[in-house]
Amino acid sequence: MTQDSTQDNAQGAPVGTGPAAPDPQENRRQVLYWRLLARLFDPEEQAGLESASLAVVEDIGLPPALLDPDASVDSVVQRHPELAAELDGLMTPEPDPDGSRDRTAEVRRAALASKVLLNVFATRPGEITAGQLARWQADADWLERALGCKPGELRGGKAGGRAAAGNGTGYGAPTPDLSRLVPEIGPELGAIEAGLVQRMRLREVLADPRLAARLTPSMSLVEQLLRDKDNLSGVALANAKSLIKRYVDEVAQVLRTQVEKATVGELDRSVPPKRVFRNLDLDRTIWKNLTNWSPEEERLYVDRLYYRHTSRKTTPQRLIVVVDQSGSMVDSMVNCTILASIFAGLPKVDVHLIAYDTQALDLTPWAHDPFETLLRTKLGGGTDGTVAMALAQPKIAEPRNTVVVWISDFYEWRGQELYDSFAAVHRSGAKFIPVGSVTSSGRGSVNPWFRERFKDLGTPVISGHIKKLVHELKTFLT
Repeated sequence: MTQDSTQDNAQGAPVGTGPAAPDPQENRRQVLYWRLLARLFDPEEQAGLESASLAVVEDIGLPPALLDPDASVDSVVQRHPELAAELDGLMTPEPDPDGSRDRTAEVRRAALASKVLLNVFATRPGEITAGQLARWQADADWLERALGCKPGELRGGKAGGRAAAGNGTGYGAPTPDLSRLVPEIGPELGAIEAGLVQRMRLREVLADPRLAARLTPSMSLVEQLLRDKDNLSGVALANAKSLIKRYVDEVAQVLRTQVEKATVGELDRSVPPKRVFRNLDLDRTIWKNLTNWSPEEERLYVDRLYYRHTSRKTTPQRLIVVVDQSGSMVDSMVNCTILASIFAGLPKVDVHLIAYDTQALDLTPWAHDPFETLLRTKLGGGTDGTVAMALAQPKIAEPRNTVVVWISDFYEWRGQELYDSFAAVHRSGAKFIPVGSVTSSGRGSVNPWFRERFKDLGTPVISGHIKKLVHELKTFLT
């Protein structure tokens, strides 16, 4: 026995054995993933990764078209229909019951996963055509199917299937376990689609009902539709309106739920409760009549029924919403018209809606219908809040029962004059709520000059998620 082998034996290694041989299947899988990363983050990837990946794909019996960036997943599946079953649930594989790993199958899944991920996330720059958008949407459908969802679920924010349930295999899975990332993947897919829409001829897509129906309504898409609506007609205009309405209805459903969670005023005990069965307070009725219990008959005699108070004290309130409709505030414009329509549906709330840029528009007659309101807006242009204030001030008839919500980034060219008007509204006794942004993301900027002065006035700017504004309005109006 040599000295070296004696030392190895002393450390517990078997005599005469060396390091474990590398697993060739593991190396193949790593080659495919290195190619995936190189293509996503380094357009000048090494040619060696391409040739090595081609050798791996051919050796495991997969078509070389998987490595062609110009080939859609649909085209590959059409030529090789047996791959469709493998792509379904590809990224949420079920673990083997005995805990073993089929490394050859892992390499195969890595090749398929790379194709789907690259087609969806490695989009090319520059202008795209409607056909290219349709191809991307089809590839995104395959990604959603690979994640165990139905096509369109992630982009629509309704993740379901195995991915949403989190049935991934965790560390050591043959493909990336993306099940935990489903909530993040959905918005990312929506953002990519919105970016593609921005780089293509939108009117061409709107003129094709099939392509228009596949678009995922989003804030960026709605903004483009609102900006271009005056240039649309016929089928294109009808499809644009349908997309705007779909988005408005989805947002309204979420906001309506948040508003309805609020109480609607204090119980008014001066109003006698309605003596109907649904208001019967059974526990109190039994408690108050316990003195009438007859032990001999084992019977409770009820002299009086007690009912719950359901009437609430509500004072008629006036809500005046003023929205800056300049280009930087489109997200707020959409959210606030929807929010105003929801509050317009509440009892004893008188809602007025004003939009402005360098001119002001009284949208009060359509405040109950956010879709019709948005169709009457004209995004873009400069900003002059004084023209909106001229419309808003006469509406403040009873200051103590009035709340004025002003949504803007407050980059005004007559700043001091407008601020003096804000201060006058606040001193009158009306509730004044300046809002910097009411976006779903919470992002937004506010003129620092106005921000400091609103703070000194005791009316700090609300910026952030729309839930903050919902809370403020519920506190005042209910």
